[in-house]
Amino acid sequence: MRYFFNLAGAVHDPDNAGLELADMGSARLMAAQHAGELLRDRPGLVWQGEELRVEVTDCDRLVMFTVIVLGVDAPASLGKK
Repeated sequence: MRYFFNLAGAVHDPDNAGLELADMGSARLMAAQHAGELLRDRPGLVWQGEELRVEVTDCDRLVMFTVIVLGVDAPASLGKK
């Protein structure tokens, strides 16, 4: 089945090619890997005030699941640099 790994939130980048994967489990692992690679290359995305989402859709563009990464400052850190 073909899955599409669309970036949303802090980054908007629709996946127009997709990947042919064996099953939903493989797509879940690929989504986590995709998010990890993006964060490795651009770690500041987590702190832009909006979550980073990898929305995985099927060939009909129905959302199957979403990986969400969000950085949240604790109240104790407010006002500190």
